[in-house]
Amino acid sequence: MTDLFVKVATQLEQNLPFVLFCKPNSDKLVGLFQKNDHLYFTEHFEEKGFVFAPFEADTIPFIPLEFSTVMVDTISQKTYKVSPNDFVIEDLVGNDFFEELVAKGVAEIKAGHFSKVVLSRKELVSIERFDLEKVLERMIYNYPSAFKYCFYHPKIGMWLGATPEQFIQTKGTAFKTVALAGTQLVTKPLDDMIWGEKEQVEQQLVTDFIVDSLTDLVKDIKITQPFTIQAGTIAHIKSEVSGNIKNQKALKNIIHTLHPTPAVCGLPKQQAMQFILKNEGYAREYYSGFLGELHINLATFRTQETDLFVNLRCMKMNSETATLFVGCGITKDSDPHLEFKETVNKSMTMKKIIG
Repeated sequence: MTDLFVKVATQLEQNLPFVLFCKPNSDKLVGLFQKNDHLYFTEHFEEKGFVFAPFEADTIPFIPLEFSTVMVDTISQKTYKVSPNDFVIEDLVGNDFFEELVAKGVAEIKAGHFSKVVLSRKELVSIERFDLEKVLERMIYNYPSAFKYCFYHPKIGMWLGATPEQFIQTKGTAFKTVALAGTQLVTKPLDDMIWGEKEQVEQQLVTDFIVDSLTDLVKDIKITQPFTIQAGTIAHIKSEVSGNIKNQKALKNIIHTLHPTPAVCGLPKQQAMQFILKNEGYAREYYSGFLGELHINLATFRTQETDLFVNLRCMKMNSETATLFVGCGITKDSDPHLEFKETVNKSMTMKKIIG
């Protein structure tokens, strides 16, 4: 066990908050260890530390740098390489409630109430023996291009994830975000993958929303052509949106404007959000919120750098069970059973981590 995980064990014994994370394609595993058990909240998004925001709430939990210790380990393939868990995706019987929910969403879209809604479900998985170090090893090995993390606070619980989606990245005034949508299993080289009209329309809706929302806050906006990316066994369509923030204090406004993104909520945002809260049947908590470094690169201590990710492919842990959260974007052309199978594919990705 490395010094980093010795520190993790101590924090857990003392019920003290911490976060461990490894950024996309990085060889650094970073730990931020809070020295007390207070639940802090960021108010102005001007503090330095690590934020962990829920899907829907007025308060944003936060581990402040000023009350914490930072530790960094360098990852080597020899140290972290593990045998990937093979898994078989079965042709499961559909989840009736979720398929009815999708059908209701499609009907609302066709009635003109919104153009897209992202619907989700949760799945409870029994765990015989949970080993945090081994789980993080599997995440780091299997999902190099994702943001891998474990967040713990005694007043929140323990969450783990390997998310493929950047929310916001800033360096000084330089700004970057992504428009991500569409899901299919990776069965061939990425350049050979074909996306249907439904997925392409969904991705364009996300791109348009981001650009329109940022017009008054970001200048010199540039958008890449859509391209296919891989996250574990799953592929998505992605475009990168970049520019320069007009005002350095505008970060709070940008965050509130974009969150929740169309990739986790829908369009128009308020109507889609109301449908989700009324019909989904459970509280998402921190699933489809956002998390990451605020105004500090914790591996290098460079300031004026913010690196936030959307909390997808995540799960809430306790000693005997993991609650997995999975969702999919619904448009007028969505098929309820195919959407359910998409969530099954995504849950298998998470089961591979803990299995």
